[in-house]
Parts: sequence; structure tokens; C-alpha cells
Amino acid sequence: MDYIQPFNRILLVGCNECVTVCSAGGRKEVGLLSSALQSAFLSAGKSIDIKEHTLERQCDPEYVEELVGMMDGVDAVVSMACGCGVQEVARRYKNKPVFPAVNTKFMGASERQGVWAERCQGCGNCLLGITGGICPIARCSKQLMNGPCGGSTNGKCEISKEVDCAWQLIWDRLKMLGQEERYLDIIPAKDWRTAGGGGPRKIVREDLAG
Repeated sequence: MDYIQPFNRILLVGCNECVTVCSAGGRKEVGLLSSALQSAFLSAGKSIDIKEHTLERQCDPEYVEELVGMMDGVDAVVSMACGCGVQEVARRYKNKPVFPAVNTKFMGASERQGVWAERCQGCGNCLLGITGGICPIARCSKQLMNGPCGGSTNGKCEISKEVDCAWQLIWDRLKMLGQEERYLDIIPAKDWRTAGGGGPRKIVREDLAG
């Protein structure tokens, strides 16, 4: 509400991809947020016009282009996509303020209904083939490349008894696969430039790029 307080005409844009699966920013959530915002502003003595639209994806330029005909009639845009989608809309429509309605946290997996847990940090140098399909970067609290540390107890991390020790999980997985000897392989120090330490990252597929 603080973001859009100065504006009267808002375009609220949802996304049919990840945020829909997470029940955070799909067509249903667009409708709910629109109603909530209008009610809240009305209670504060202000009338606000909110147009609703949901794109297939907001991180792809071809879909974001669909908004071009709506921009002249609004003062600002509120995106219910992840941070990538917000930035793509802002990049395309430079003369409109674009605000996030979703607080992007991590790349995760669904553990059960309404619960997601971080599983990948997109570090660009994947170890899953070595560590039994369990990521020590995202799931070890110390991001140890060769674990475990001395703080784990009964398979739990020292930071919390609710957090599994990633290296215990890795060992259990390798043992189940009959690959215990892989646990002894020393993983060399990581080149963290692939994880963003070298600046914004980009992938170019020469076979697809024009």
C-alpha cells in the first residue's frame, strides 16, 4: 500500500507459472489482492482503480509485450511475479513505476501442502551428481564441500534440531545406492564466481541465440 499510495490507476499483473503453483501470484491471488487493496484504500478515504491481468510468464519478453496496450491507462504496475518477472516488466516499460507484490525467497521444492524448502541456489557449478542428488550448497548451513562438520548430532544440524544435516543425508543416500566410496572423494574448493561472485550471470545457448 505504501508503494502505490501516490497513484490512482494501477495495473495488477499475475503470472501463471511458479507463483501460481505456490498460490502466491496467480489469477486467483490477483483477484484477492485487488479486492483487498480497494477495500483498504476505500476505508482510508481513497478510491483506487485497479485493472487485473495475468500473463503466462512475466520473465519472458514476448509475454510481457502483451501489456503494451494497457500501459497508457495506468499510473503504476504491481507485479505478482517473482523478482525476475518484476525486473522484466520494469525493463520493458521504463516510463512506469513497477512494484513487487511478492517477496522472492529462494528456489525450493514442495515438502507438503503450503510448505516449501530451499533446495537450490543456482550456483552454476552443480555437485548433485557427486553428492547423491542432495545439494550441500543449499542444504548445508555452512555450505561445506566436504562434510560433515563437528556440530551435527543424530543427523541434525547444530543450528536447529528441525534441520537435517545435509551431509548425513548425502551419506545415507550414497549408502543406499551402494556408493559409499564416493563419500571419500575430496571435492576441490569451489569457484564461487559461477554463483554470482563475478557479477550478474548470463547463459548463452549458441544453438538457440539469433
